[in-house]
Amino acid sequence: MTLRPVDLRKEPVEAVLDRVEQSLTVHLNHGTVVRKRRSVGARTDRGTWVRIERRGLDRIGVQGGDGTASAEALHGIAKPAWFAGVAWRDETEPVMWRADETELLPGAPVGNAVVAEDPGLAEEWWVALSTSLDALAAQHTNRIATPDTETVTHELVAGTIHSVFPGVDTTVAEWHPAHADLNWANMTAPVFNVFDWEDWGMAPRGLDAANLWGSSLAVPALADRVRRERRDDLESRDGKLMTLFVAAKILGPYADLDDPRLGAAREMAERVVKELQAG
Repeated sequence: MTLRPVDLRKEPVEAVLDRVEQSLTVHLNHGTVVRKRRSVGARTDRGTWVRIERRGLDRIGVQGGDGTASAEALHGIAKPAWFAGVAWRDETEPVMWRADETELLPGAPVGNAVVAEDPGLAEEWWVALSTSLDALAAQHTNRIATPDTETVTHELVAGTIHSVFPGVDTTVAEWHPAHADLNWANMTAPVFNVFDWEDWGMAPRGLDAANLWGSSLAVPALADRVRRERRDDLESRDGKLMTLFVAAKILGPYADLDDPRLGAAREMAERVVKELQAG
């Protein structure tokens, strides 16, 4: 069965919300509902948050789609605590629904996934970001990251990069745990906290830093700050590959010609390609 493309910002979700309330024995505050393309979230009557995701069975793989629950085992990272979860298979489509109840966030998201202006983050925020990313990279998991819900493999890295930058040696040497969807919509301020752990797992070194850099390119000073803060990752060979991996998604066949990040992504990618070819 072909999976029907769905945008949960436009689809009726009342029946899903009802099922979650019954399964988790909780009441959702419908006035706080946040709807995204493939997830819906709401505050509960017991001072927690519930996030509900719709994911095709072909995008689950051997991990089972329990990223938020499994991330509870990670330590040294500023993230919301996980309390409970429920999952079920859709009765009519090859889709799994999953709801996770977590601690409330300490603040609002920094911005949209791609920001258009500098959020003016404090020095303590940047310290907390690097502390959490360093702690994450020092741990280990059997999970494999699924950026954009695709399992990251050598083949995916090579195919994505070569679609825009043919001839680059895409051999990855270092793999570390990564959030895999690190952008400005998945972190809070003024207190740093990173959430939405559905896609975390092992990934090439520098994936998170490259993702955040790509989300910042419309604000050159912010993109430069990300690169300074995560210099060790992004200047490693694998970090340079991840820079190209992210740049290829921005510049590739589905590029938005009005995307303000295009010029900066192309300029950095050209520099990185030369550095990799120089050895």
